[in-house]
Amino acid sequence: MGDIEIPGIAVYPLQRVITRGGDVLHGMKVTDQGYSGFGEVYFSKIGPGEIKAWKRHTLMTMNLIVIAGHVRFVFCIDLGGPFMIIQADTVNNYKRLTVAPGIWFGFEGFSHETSILVNIADIPHSPTEAERVDINKINFDWKLT
Repeated sequence: MGDIEIPGIAVYPLQRVITRGGDVLHGMKVTDQGYSGFGEVYFSKIGPGEIKAWKRHTLMTMNLIVIAGHVRFVFCIDLGGPFMIIQADTVNNYKRLTVAPGIWFGFEGFSHETSILVNIADIPHSPTEAERVDINKINFDWKLT
C-alpha cells in the first residue's frame, strides 16, 4: 500500500542551503514546475500523532511544503483507495508536493513535536470550495508505519 502514483500529484525536491546562522529552505518560484498562479499562502500546524483527514479541493491546486517537523500525507482519488503515501520533513525529505483539485487527502504529524506545513495555493481559501468526509469514511489504516 502506498507504492502507487496518482495522476495530479507531483513531488519536487527542494533545495536546503546550509548556512552558519541558520539554513535557508527554498519554497517556490513562479518559474517552478507546479506553479499555477497565486491566491493565498497559509500554514497548518499538526501535533504529534494527530491526523487531519479527509478533504478534497474542487478548484484549488495546493503546493504543500513541510517547514518544521515530519508529516505523512495520504492521497486517493476514490474513497476506497488505492492510496499514495508520501512523507516529508525539513531534513531528509525536504520537498514540495503539488496536488491538483479532486484528490482526497489527509495528513498526520509524524514527529515528536508539532509540525508545520505551508500551502502555496493558486486561489484564496474558501470553505465552500472544499469537500470533507469523516475520517472513518475512507478505509485507510492510519496505524501503518
